[in-house]
Amino acid sequence: MTIPSITVGELVARFLEACGVKTAYGVISIHNMPILDALHTRGQIRFVSARGEAGACNMADACARVTGVLGVCVTSTGTGCGNAAGAMVEAMTAGTPLLHLTGQIESEFLDRDLGFIHEHPAQLAMLQSVGKQAFRIRNPETALATLREAVRMAFTPPCGPVSIEIPIDVQAMSLPLPAELAPLSVPALAPSPESVLALADRLANKKRPMLWLGGGARGAGAAVKRLVDMGWGVVTSVQGRGVLPEDHPASLGSYNLQKPSEAFYQTVDAMLVVGSRLRSNETLTYKLQLPANLYRIDANALTQNRAYESEFFVHGDALLTLHALADALEGRMQIAPDFHANLKDTRRAAEALVDSMLGPYVHLKNTLQAAVGKTFWWVRDITLSNTMWGNRAPVLDHPRAGVHALGGGIGQGLAMGIGVALANQEHALGRKTVVLAGDGGFMLNVGELACAAQERADVLVLLMNDSRYGVIKNIQDAVYGSRHCYVELHNPDFAQFCASLQVAHHKLTDPAQTEAVLRLALQTPGPVVVEVDMAAWGSFPVKFAGPPKKTD
Repeated sequence: MTIPSITVGELVARFLEACGVKTAYGVISIHNMPILDALHTRGQIRFVSARGEAGACNMADACARVTGVLGVCVTSTGTGCGNAAGAMVEAMTAGTPLLHLTGQIESEFLDRDLGFIHEHPAQLAMLQSVGKQAFRIRNPETALATLREAVRMAFTPPCGPVSIEIPIDVQAMSLPLPAELAPLSVPALAPSPESVLALADRLANKKRPMLWLGGGARGAGAAVKRLVDMGWGVVTSVQGRGVLPEDHPASLGSYNLQKPSEAFYQTVDAMLVVGSRLRSNETLTYKLQLPANLYRIDANALTQNRAYESEFFVHGDALLTLHALADALEGRMQIAPDFHANLKDTRRAAEALVDSMLGPYVHLKNTLQAAVGKTFWWVRDITLSNTMWGNRAPVLDHPRAGVHALGGGIGQGLAMGIGVALANQEHALGRKTVVLAGDGGFMLNVGELACAAQERADVLVLLMNDSRYGVIKNIQDAVYGSRHCYVELHNPDFAQFCASLQVAHHKLTDPAQTEAVLRLALQTPGPVVVEVDMAAWGSFPVKFAGPPKKTD
């Protein structure tokens, strides 16, 4: 029997299909055309033409976050590849399983410093610095093995982006069609039974136990529910939102660093941190007073005693370990009678504290929640409004419902929203995508709005327009004697800009308009921009001036 011959480009396409990929994102170039021609010819994967490689990588990142399927970004070599570096850092920070495929110049001229067009002599080293690992496919014979290992690494905790560069001549070379294309399995890390039992013995007599859930616990919802049914309370990092639905009476939501929460922690006799790095901006730069009895579970062994020392550490997958812990604790715990009432009071006090800082924007927050309900994707850029309220509200009911620029870089929200909306469509997930962005970040990658229009991405962008970098101006007020420089921004007329792209636009100049405008926008298919005129609405009563730090 004659074995069919395929190119390396087609091998890539077939392998991605075997991985369950339904969408890939990128920018076509002379140095990635064999791959993209194969995607087009086979017609199994939707390729989204972003307007820049940074946006494409953000789209792939967000797609992976909401689906759990491998994110795929395809770029050119050299400058095109370099454009994706910042978005790779974001994917690395968020622990996103992502495959970045980039071209390379012809093997004959590679690594010879000849000034060949699109050449980046140290591209592989650059990619290694912004991801978990980077590989080069040098010949057809090793292509499948390299693809498999890259994806295995991307899904091995701590997950993250992996890059593969493929010289253009190698992409076009032929090889026999492999008999098996499936990716390598990545089994969940089972904890040692002895360590789980030892942890259970330390927790069995606790009366006021809390779980702190991070992004590493997003797949552990079923086991979390078992512990909650025993009486445990839950608080989450921003990345862990929705592991337990945030309207559950045992949930403190992501009100994790407000003063009422910190005071409540001092009444907690055990806090079990699962899949969280306890990052600086969620722990008042590591000075948030957590309970004295702190325990941790993580699939990354290096997490032990980072940021905070723990009384006991268990190395293992969150779902497997929490299920084993629930087995070991069944029938052994007696929760204090007033614990849940205290937790609910704390949640109400923390919410009220946040609301007191929002002024007229409380109406926007509450009206948005009423309009979207709970079945939506909540995507946020780095902007003042997200820090003030978007990271805590509205209520999320799904562990993948929240997508945000975890690494703190502005300008990624729009592209992430496009990736989410298209993933929602291709995977039939049935949720509306809502993006919260500031005008400064929006303009950084504003070209991707044309991508959204072309792809008919069903995304609503809530554009908070104050014509400045609001957080930076507040820092200048707090630290630099109100010497304002480089923060005022000249913006387009967004109504005219959206009209030129045939994108629906609404402007909110009065809070009274909010309900009607949001309901209309949510019913409009395709991309919609709702611009909130912050000059007309007024300022926040409290000035947020950078990541929260410990104060007396």
